[in-house]
Amino acid sequence: MSFNRFSKDGEELDNRVEQCAGQETEDGAPRDLDRDMEQVLRDFRLSVHAWSDAVYQRPRRVAVPPRRMAWLKAAAWALGSVLVVGGAGGGLLDHQYQKEQARLAAAREAEHQRQLQEQQARKAEEELAKVDSDVSREVPNALEPLAQLMTSGESQ
Repeated sequence: MSFNRFSKDGEELDNRVEQCAGQETEDGAPRDLDRDMEQVLRDFRLSVHAWSDAVYQRPRRVAVPPRRMAWLKAAAWALGSVLVVGGAGGGLLDHQYQKEQARLAAAREAEHQRQLQEQQARKAEEELAKVDSDVSREVPNALEPLAQLMTSGESQ
């Protein structure tokens, strides 16, 4: 990087020095002190320019802006949040599914128990009907053929 504007100022300073070279001070002494001061200032300016050129021309490290890290952190938080919400939602759905399956199993078990009770009630009823028919015979076993003849004769 060069500083052209400073070199123009240096030319300007040289021009002013040349203009003042032939002049004398009010007391008649030549202007040597002004010329010496201008030389010192010119040397100082040149050393500052040389130093700044050296500073600007040396290699530097480029810093990566921290915005990338912010996006990475934001993405990590978003992904983590999605995973937590997904896990909790999946757990909730699984819990509801298990609850529904338990309710259905309880309903099936209740239906099975009801069917078993109905079957046992039918068996008990059939046994009672058999006992009732055995107890309520009109004729003893030995006289049964005669009773059948009597019923068949009445119907004729």
